[in-house]
Amino acid sequence: MCGRFTLTIRAFDELERLLDAAADPRYAPLYRPRYNIAPTDRHWIVRARHERREVVPAVWGLVKSRAPDMRGAARQINARAETVATAPAFRDAFERRRCIVPADGFYEWTGDKETRRPLWFHPPHPGELLFFAGLYESWRTPAGGRRLTFAIITTAANGPVSAVHDRMPVILPAEALDDWLHVPADDVRRARQATALRGLLRPCPDDRLVATPVSRRVNAVANDDPACLEEAVDEAPPLRLF
Repeated sequence: MCGRFTLTIRAFDELERLLDAAADPRYAPLYRPRYNIAPTDRHWIVRARHERREVVPAVWGLVKSRAPDMRGAARQINARAETVATAPAFRDAFERRRCIVPADGFYEWTGDKETRRPLWFHPPHPGELLFFAGLYESWRTPAGGRRLTFAIITTAANGPVSAVHDRMPVILPAEALDDWLHVPADDVRRARQATALRGLLRPCPDDRLVATPVSRRVNAVANDDPACLEEAVDEAPPLRLF
């Protein structure tokens, strides 16, 4: 699964550049680096808009358009790659509303409940982004407004992650992003496109991620600051992942 992740890029314009995407200038003041993003938090997604990539804020936890409220959001933070095309909660969004969820790492834990140690899985080179495969919905609020929500698609773990968990986010290769976002207008072509894209829903190569033991501050969702990513040096050597 994916239960917490990070996006520590310092400035919104830098994020736009790395994503090759544009955003409404009014969103810039909402941005800040995040070190412990949790379910139902507001985050950023990239979607296709008029043949361009657009960065917009959304709530993590997919809520169907006509749901009476957002109480189910926390139960739908992830969609399984194996069933995303057929599950009633996700199949329409998979065909029509795919997005990219930018991140630069995600957390998994090792050890028992009393000694849980977070591991931060991230690219080997600083400043690189991970492009999680996502789905989004536009939820209709009781007041008649709209709020975007999203889910992250997960797949079987690759080598490094499998040492601590059996699932991980689908991480899209950069060259596949436009194909992922593109939604044909024609029903037949749209269905064929969605079928073809299922081939992307697989574990990323092992060398795409490294694991760093980090501070137990991550264990509390209220902690969301650079200290979360301080490398742990106060314990035994880290878990061997290869």
